[in-house]
Amino acid sequence: ADLEEAFETKRELSGEVVQVVKGGLLVDVGARGFVPASLIERGYVSNLENYLGKTLRLRVIDLDRNKNKVVLSQKAILEEEYEAARQKLWETIEAGQRCRGIVRRLTNFGAFVDVGGADGLLHISEMSWTHINHPSEVVQENDEIEVYVLAVDKDKQRISLGLKQIIRSPWELAADKYQIGQIITGKVVRTVPFGAFVQVEPGVEGLIHISQLAPYRVGRAEDVVNAGDEIPVKILDFKPQEQRMSLSLSKAREELEAAEQQQIVDEYKATDAGEDKVAAEF
Repeated sequence: ADLEEAFETKRELSGEVVQVVKGGLLVDVGARGFVPASLIERGYVSNLENYLGKTLRLRVIDLDRNKNKVVLSQKAILEEEYEAARQKLWETIEAGQRCRGIVRRLTNFGAFVDVGGADGLLHISEMSWTHINHPSEVVQENDEIEVYVLAVDKDKQRISLGLKQIIRSPWELAADKYQIGQIITGKVVRTVPFGAFVQVEPGVEGLIHISQLAPYRVGRAEDVVNAGDEIPVKILDFKPQEQRMSLSLSKAREELEAAEQQQIVDEYKATDAGEDKVAAEF
C-alpha cells in the first residue's frame, strides 16, 4: 500500500542497494525493488559494484501488483532537480558574479564547467595569468572550483567563465614587493631593436631601454645581453596598474660596483685601524 501511494503521488523514497544484478541494482524499499542501470544517475554508470550498500533517492516508476514487482528510478529525481536548477540559473546568472562549479570535461582550448544547471566555457586564456600549454596544468575533471562569470548570452545559452580574475595578478603581487630605486635580479627573455625585456618573476616583465644597457652607446641589445642571461637591474619606474616597469642594467652595475668598492675600502680601513691599535699598545 505504501508503494502504491508513493507511485500515485510520486513521493521520494530512500532504499539501500542490497544486490547487483544483471542490468541494474536491487534495493530495499520495504520490498525488493529494481533500479535499471540507465536510471541510477543522469549520466552513464560504468561500475554498478560501487553502489552496493549505498542508499539511493528513488521514485516508483512502475508497479506490477500481481507479480509484486517494483521498478524505481533515481535519475527521475536528479533530472527534475537539474532542470529546476537550470531554470533558476538562467534567471539569475549575470556577468560579474562569482559562482562555484564542477569541471566536467577538458579540451585543448579550455574546460567546460557545470555551474549548477548549465555548462560554461572556461577558456585556456582565462585560466592563468601566465602562459599555459594545456588546461590540465590548472584544473582536472571533477574539480570543484570558484569561477568568475565573464559574459552570458541567454539567447544562445552560452556562459563564458574566468578563473584568473579571482586570484591576484602577478602585477598586483609585484606591487607589494617592488619599488622604484630597488636593485633586483631578472632574466632576459628577449631582445628587441629598442632594448631588452626582462622577466622579474613569472607574469611580470620590465623593459631595459637600449640607452640603459651600458654607460656607452649601444648599437644592438645583443652586444650586451642575450635571452637567458640573469642580470642585476635597477627599477627606474614602476606602474603596476599599467603593467609597466622600466629597468636599468648600467645603473644597477654602477651602484653594485660602487658598493663593492666601498666595502673593500671599509675592510681596508678596519684592518689599518686594527694595526694602528696594535702598534700603539707596544
